[in-house]
Amino acid sequence: MSTIQGTQSVEETRQVLEAYAAEHDTSLIAPDAVFHDLASGQDHVGREAIAAMLHHVYHVALQARAEVVRTTVGEGTAVLEGFVVGTHTGEFAGVAATGRQVRIPLVVSYRIADGHVQEADVYLLVSNFLQQVA
Repeated sequence: MSTIQGTQSVEETRQVLEAYAAEHDTSLIAPDAVFHDLASGQDHVGREAIAAMLHHVYHVALQARAEVVRTTVGEGTAVLEGFVVGTHTGEFAGVAATGRQVRIPLVVSYRIADGHVQEADVYLLVSNFLQQVA
């Protein structure tokens, strides 16, 4: 867990989250940000590594989009609940492409400061994905 303090108002935090979540705009990720993938235990460190991970998930392993169900926003913190929705088109979680449609539950807890996403804990229910492609 981060020690980043909320340095933004709720409204500023909401604006960053909404702009980032709409298109995964990596310019809104801090250059030294860290995304923690809780399913795999892997950390993605830095804007370029995070951008590569997002590209792989949404455009290589899957042809997918994020479907936002709900967001909760505080001063410098935000939680997004939703689904990754799309087609399984490449290797993901050790499974070769199946061409199947998937809908994978997703929760991301963000720390936002200075107009950028600084850190995120990503909870992607990979077990749910595995059930859908089995």
